[in-house]
Amino acid sequence: MIQHSQIKSRWGSVIGILVVLLVFSMALALAQRRWGRGRFINADGFRTAREIPSHSTGTPSWTNSPGFEQDVFTFVRIRYNQGRLGWGSAGNWTTDLPDSDLNLSFRLQQMTSIKVDPDGRILELTDRELTNFPFIYIVEPGGLGFTDEEATALRKYLLNGGFLMIDDFWGEREWNNCETEMKRVFPDRSFSDLSLDHPLYRCVFPITAKHQVPAVDLGVDSQWSGVTWERPDAREVHHRVILDDQQRIMVIATHNTDNGDGWEREGENDYYFHNFSEKIAYPLGINIIFYAMTH
Repeated sequence: MIQHSQIKSRWGSVIGILVVLLVFSMALALAQRRWGRGRFINADGFRTAREIPSHSTGTPSWTNSPGFEQDVFTFVRIRYNQGRLGWGSAGNWTTDLPDSDLNLSFRLQQMTSIKVDPDGRILELTDRELTNFPFIYIVEPGGLGFTDEEATALRKYLLNGGFLMIDDFWGEREWNNCETEMKRVFPDRSFSDLSLDHPLYRCVFPITAKHQVPAVDLGVDSQWSGVTWERPDAREVHHRVILDDQQRIMVIATHNTDNGDGWEREGENDYYFHNFSEKIAYPLGINIIFYAMTH
């Protein structure tokens, strides 16, 4: 016969397990909510952002004049494999896809004279088509790892006039991974901080400070908490660049900020849109692309 004390002990164990599971699920949900790491998608095989269903509030669609489909700017996202940091340390190349790519493309066409491809592209660095596009975008470089072939292809692409934007990575560990991988591309070049008096900051919108864009829920909460950084060593935003021999920008890395969420999540919250998408993410993204396409 089971004694009352045994029943009480077993019931206590069950309650303990349930509490542990509840705490774990709450912690996981909070991490996903604050850091946007929980919405990975399988985009293998897709060639355009338009093929992937919206993961936010829907994406705008538009068309360009018939016969001029090739005479447009195309936002190109780079597909890459995880590097030495691996899963759990950083996101992956699909983060904010497809809404960030398509929303920024629409706003670029809306706010400038540049005609923009309504579908975007997804390419690998070793793709033969890469040289057809002057601008490429890598997200979450805290977790990337180039193959030797990719590092060689990226070096050739950039030295031939291509432009790379790197975005959405936080803290020193992720910065170190990004810097290490780019050293494999350019052993003879280093990142330097971009001064706010650079023409990039005034070519379309006047930008007077390097402001931080948090993930959407952290950004919404910031109106009460004042916290926009994802971790203690990520409070300061950096815009760092790699220059060519003529001192022109080949690479810009926006560190400790998430412009991609600012583009992707623009329709989810009024406070977030006006304070982060409208004031920070879009002006910077548009200025970067406009500068890259005109220099």
